[in-house]
Amino acid sequence: MFADIILPIPFDSFTYLVPSDMETRVMRGCRVVVPLGKNKIYTGVVLNTHNNTPEGVEVKAIIEVLDDHPVVNEQQFAFWQWIANYYICPLGDVMKAALPGAMKPKDEAALKESARTRRSGKATAITSDACPCNPLNPAQEKAFAEIETSFLSKNVTLLHGVTSSGKTEIYIHLINNYLAKGKQVLYLLPEIALTTQITERLHHFFGDRMGVYHSKFTDIQRLDVYKRQASERPYQLILGVRSSIFLPFQNLGLVIVDEEHEQSYKQQEPAPRYHARNAAIMLAQMFGAKTLLGTATPSFEVYHLSHKGQYGYVQLTQRYRDMQLPTIEIVDTKEAKRKRQMKGVFSPRLIEVMQNALERKEQIILFQNRRGFSSFIECKTCGWVPRCPHCDVTLTLHKKTSTLTCHYCGYTTRIPERCPTCEEDKFTDIGTGTEKVEEQIAHLFEGITTLRMDLDTATTRTQFERIISDFSEHKADILIGTQMVTKGLDFDHVSVVGILDADTMLNLPDFRSYERTFQTLSQVAGRAGRNNTAGHVILQTRSAESDIIRQITQGNYWQMFYTQMTERQLFHYPPFRRLIYVYLRHKDDELLEHLASDMAERLRQIFGERVLGPDRPPIARLHSLYIRKIMLKIERQTSTEKVRKNLIAIQQQMLALPVAKNLNIYYDVDPL
Repeated sequence: MFADIILPIPFDSFTYLVPSDMETRVMRGCRVVVPLGKNKIYTGVVLNTHNNTPEGVEVKAIIEVLDDHPVVNEQQFAFWQWIANYYICPLGDVMKAALPGAMKPKDEAALKESARTRRSGKATAITSDACPCNPLNPAQEKAFAEIETSFLSKNVTLLHGVTSSGKTEIYIHLINNYLAKGKQVLYLLPEIALTTQITERLHHFFGDRMGVYHSKFTDIQRLDVYKRQASERPYQLILGVRSSIFLPFQNLGLVIVDEEHEQSYKQQEPAPRYHARNAAIMLAQMFGAKTLLGTATPSFEVYHLSHKGQYGYVQLTQRYRDMQLPTIEIVDTKEAKRKRQMKGVFSPRLIEVMQNALERKEQIILFQNRRGFSSFIECKTCGWVPRCPHCDVTLTLHKKTSTLTCHYCGYTTRIPERCPTCEEDKFTDIGTGTEKVEEQIAHLFEGITTLRMDLDTATTRTQFERIISDFSEHKADILIGTQMVTKGLDFDHVSVVGILDADTMLNLPDFRSYERTFQTLSQVAGRAGRNNTAGHVILQTRSAESDIIRQITQGNYWQMFYTQMTERQLFHYPPFRRLIYVYLRHKDDELLEHLASDMAERLRQIFGERVLGPDRPPIARLHSLYIRKIMLKIERQTSTEKVRKNLIAIQQQMLALPVAKNLNIYYDVDPL
């Protein structure tokens, strides 16, 4: 008897001999310990068993069976296979992403620890008496009824509701209905920070019927949730971020994807590079479940499908309790800089509005989409700039720790005392990050307390929760943050939002830059005036006359959508075509250029003019490997399976070349 085993490495499966004393225990979906190579052992999942003896290879035997029952069910296997096929990656990569770390230990010590926790681990259930749902207002009632009607004919519905319109209350009523039917519900959020605020709210209604699942929990905590979902008494409601789509659901009836437009739903590194929103729609389809996509600023792909009638569409234009949308005021920083009126990154108008809010004991959010103190430092004499030795980027200055850091590979070094080129000791810092904003606030407003939310200050779940809790309790007057502060956070006393530099997003060389700018700036503006306080947004920009800035101030999503879609259709971009990026990496830049050109030519023989490149991406070296990118623009009606087979075949041809040793090829399907 033999078994095909999925291991957490980039291959589909490996075949192993099943010892005779294990034949009754080795079954599809259970975990086993197997050897690999000369001295490695892995925990894998049994894909299937058979009696076909592999030819021409030495077949090693399974070492140990870890489970008496399958820990991966048939629905999960089907979902894993869809992920692997659609996103063109091996099953091993999917397994690695899908299972909690505690379920796939590699070494003997870890296996013993895993066994110990399997014996002693306890589920981290949330306990509370469930409460009946706060009634909906007329606008919410209307939207709720329209969603239910839409679900009669559509599997997916978009809830397009302005910020602070009470979408969460509608979600709660829908969840309550589906739980009453005995169905499970998956509630997806794009950021761990958002789960902190909403957990207590949902806990109040659903008590210990709800489980929370995300990467800031420990391996053991995530293992407990996974085991509970696979048990006879699973959580009825799961609140989580993108990885929660891989949990073993048994009777899924509804999937809610909140803030569906968010880029955080897309897994970038490592593989599988899946989009949790799209994968969740497929997961729901496999269960015959419904999917509700909620946002104030829909992604073009989703809005396009709802506009065509493929998805249902429900609109909610009224803010909760009739609160007014915030006033958005444009400040032309180009003119202010010409007149030398700027104080750091602050215009006189923003300072005035902030001062007035602080005098009224109200709170302020400042959005700066860059962490650290400044983008880089430069020698004042010769212009030398320190760069990462492993990546094609400058090192970001972090003043509080006196370090220069690469935000891609994590390389860190101390600030040099002298320039290594000219030996002068005077440097200037270029650009502004959240740390510098915090310092400038201290100089502008005496006695004001601030909090900063970025990847430097909120690296753990506890830090996330503390920042949000402290600001909610008004222990700080100003919250300074990156995109973390734009994602649906709800603070009662925020009356002013300052967008310090809208142009950093607007000027990116990306066909999605206008869409993303509209979404991000509209979302952060929506943090103002959420509890009977008139909201005021100051948007600082050097492009005050641009169409996108005008559309943001008017809240004119439709005009922005129509203008951008016209261009995308003309140049064959999503949603009219599917994009697939082919990436090649190698340590030898010259050889990589040759190999990338070779692969592009092979691709053109099949896909013709749909192939663009190869090109150097904006960051052409990461982790000491050079990068080339090839773009494919594929018609929507083209068979996904046919495209995948052709790409895999060409990849295998390339990797078989004698000069292609150590070449790495991977795909990003539906890239952002």
